[in-house]
Amino acid sequence: MAMKSGSDYKESLKQRNINVYAFGEKIEEVTAHPLFQPHVEAASLTYELAFDPSTEDLVTAKSHLTNKKINRFTHIHQSTDDLIKKVKLLRLIAGKTGSCYQRCVGWDAMNATYSVTFEMDQELGTDYHQRFRKYLEYIQENDLMVAGSMTDPKGDRSLTPGKQKDPDMFVHVVEKNDKGIVIRGAKAHMTGIVNSHEMLVMPTMAMGEDDKAYAVACAFPVDTEGVIHIFGRQTNDERRTGDGGEIDQGNAKYGTVGGEALTILEDVFVPWERVFMCEEAQYAGLLVERFASYHRQNYGGCKAGVSDVIIGATTAMAQSSGVDKASHVRDKVVEMVHLTETLYCGSIACSCEGAATPSGAYYVNPLLANTVKQNVTRFIYEIARLSHDISGGCMATLPSEKDLNHPEVGKYVKKYFKGVEGVSTEDRMRIARLVENMTGGTALVESMHGAGSPQAQRVMILRQANLGHKVKLAKKLAGIKDKEKDL
Repeated sequence: MAMKSGSDYKESLKQRNINVYAFGEKIEEVTAHPLFQPHVEAASLTYELAFDPSTEDLVTAKSHLTNKKINRFTHIHQSTDDLIKKVKLLRLIAGKTGSCYQRCVGWDAMNATYSVTFEMDQELGTDYHQRFRKYLEYIQENDLMVAGSMTDPKGDRSLTPGKQKDPDMFVHVVEKNDKGIVIRGAKAHMTGIVNSHEMLVMPTMAMGEDDKAYAVACAFPVDTEGVIHIFGRQTNDERRTGDGGEIDQGNAKYGTVGGEALTILEDVFVPWERVFMCEEAQYAGLLVERFASYHRQNYGGCKAGVSDVIIGATTAMAQSSGVDKASHVRDKVVEMVHLTETLYCGSIACSCEGAATPSGAYYVNPLLANTVKQNVTRFIYEIARLSHDISGGCMATLPSEKDLNHPEVGKYVKKYFKGVEGVSTEDRMRIARLVENMTGGTALVESMHGAGSPQAQRVMILRQANLGHKVKLAKKLAGIKDKEKDL
């Protein structure tokens, strides 16, 4: 089959029999519901741009399995150039959507699973890698969107998976037979899963032998029997589903963040050919680490693209108020640009410093990748703060679009929220709502906790820091000879 266009992708979603709930109701058709349409549109752009000559080089690649042209979101990185193109691609699409386009998690999950299953087969004599290659070829041939599924609810976080009072707090194997396995549990914060085709389940943390039932990686369609998706609330979601207009939504076409859901796995059967890890607990940590580093690489790309839009919207707000030439405003915009480009530098650096794994697939520099995400947890908040500072309080207190268009009070809204000549009140309100949408609520929380909490990155940074080497460098310069034990 050929690569999907945006319209092909939307049509393919209608062929599923997915079980989705939102606002206490079962949703019959995701693509027709205003709550999900922005997420569908954002993901659709990842398909559409593959056919645009100006973006084709970034959005497509040649499959190392079939030598066919494929969408890059289904590609296994074969060089540092692939890793760099990934970051550039993410910034490009984020700048066009101002939101999450949801395919990165599955892409990173596929790359992590590809390399780890190869090493498992080499060391254990299993055939997980061959199974995964066949699955990957299926994904590439059909140009499918895969939802990476790692995060478990975790229950009591002071306890390991095997010691939870409720064993379902982590996805686990409850049955094995000659045809496959049965799994039970849930995956939380599932980005884009209601408008994906497949989900790729992975363990959520490093595990010991007592947790081996929880060391499972497998894949299946999002509409498999026993799979239930409960859509999460987002900032301004009622502005989409109510009878308001598009201005109040801020980013009416592409929405806010990535459309996350809680996905229940109620005794889901998975055939052996779709199982890529089953009770090999010693490899759970490696799979988590690979996935996390790939995913943290992304943030200097996608968040730089989103920040490009925030900087543009903030500048437009300043222009509409007549303060864009003020020295303190210009200085704050410079700081926003500086923070944005610093994030981008980090993602490019961890890509340039990537290296081949035993499978031949390329892996980012994990220390630099985790540093990128650690910076995102701080810099995006500062970019948002500076945007709020420049944009002014009106973005948080604006009357509604209905008031703007009201036959009696609309004239007052137009009069008293007017800024400089040449900029209409409506345009000023549109930009203010865009700033509000992109710098508050769900968007900021995702910057903090997406791809793992800040502490998770700090653990990885310390692990990768090679402190012993740094101590030796200092001792040598200080003229201290090594003793029996280094500090």
